[in-house]
Amino acid sequence: MRFLRALLAFTVACALWACAPITAPPGRTPTEPHLTEKAFVTHDGLALPLRRWLPEGAVKGVVVALHGFNDYAKAFDKIPAIMIGTGPYLAGQGFAVYAYDQRGFGASPNAGLWPGEKALIADFTDLAALLRRAHPGVPIYGLGESMGGAVIMAAVAGKAAGAQTPPVDGVVLAAPAVWARATMPFYYRIPLWLGARLMPGFKPSPKGLGFQASNNIDLLRDNARDPLFIKETRVDAIYGLATLMDAALASTTRIRVPTLYLYGAKDQIIPRKPTLQAMQGLGPNAKPAFYAQGWHIVLRDKEAETVLKDVAAFMANPTAPLPSGADENAVDRLRTAPPPPKRK
Repeated sequence: MRFLRALLAFTVACALWACAPITAPPGRTPTEPHLTEKAFVTHDGLALPLRRWLPEGAVKGVVVALHGFNDYAKAFDKIPAIMIGTGPYLAGQGFAVYAYDQRGFGASPNAGLWPGEKALIADFTDLAALLRRAHPGVPIYGLGESMGGAVIMAAVAGKAAGAQTPPVDGVVLAAPAVWARATMPFYYRIPLWLGARLMPGFKPSPKGLGFQASNNIDLLRDNARDPLFIKETRVDAIYGLATLMDAALASTTRIRVPTLYLYGAKDQIIPRKPTLQAMQGLGPNAKPAFYAQGWHIVLRDKEAETVLKDVAAFMANPTAPLPSGADENAVDRLRTAPPPPKRK
């Protein structure tokens, strides 16, 4: 019997090792990061599709915009059913906005495979450095939505290899992905760990989960029709995202640059507990902003114009109050607000 138990343990261990999470391979052509007309070429030679929105006059600042999980750079373009979009709006306010499909998403190589948080962080850091040289003398901001916010948090906190100073002068975090494992219930953590090792390529159906990311139904329908928007996610990609969220939540006390943290009362994706923990961990340069009618995709819901005005005002003057007043007692209002709508 003891021999059989040992054999079973050995078999399970072999199965776990054989089915480890898969990470997208890096590029094979080391090069100096640079821009082409349609792409950001990374340090390892991958061409990541790039979108840019440039002001007609002088550039007041530069924004490196990172999309969320399963999304791509289109997230910052014109919003369905709403006559604005983050890129066009900020360009109209004098900011040059650059957004790329992060590796593993959109039309980038190996879409659907998790690229690893180090690669995501390095790409952001490299593009920020490239744009700082291209636009000398103006501030550089990182703007991240959900997963994109987590990448920026980890990068600014010094997770990028060899980083001596923050890659940007300030950040805007739109409901960043900070749902770290330490704040997850065990019945989420254990299946995720097992799934990433026993069946890493399995894609559980999102149907029936009942999560609603926005009150902009036209936006949600547009994403559902978009072939580049990932609808079914590999388990090991979710596992990789959890590792990134661990790093993001742990980074808050090391972020020193001016930070605008956006969060909506109706967010059903990133829970309040880790969000409050992240907000409270940020230093005196942080400005939490709480929107009573905001959802998870706070930059693109029906109140997006109010939020975008706050973003532009913050980047123009990080110490001034926000036009909407969303920064007034934001943490206290979040803590005492009614719970978000129930997941259907």
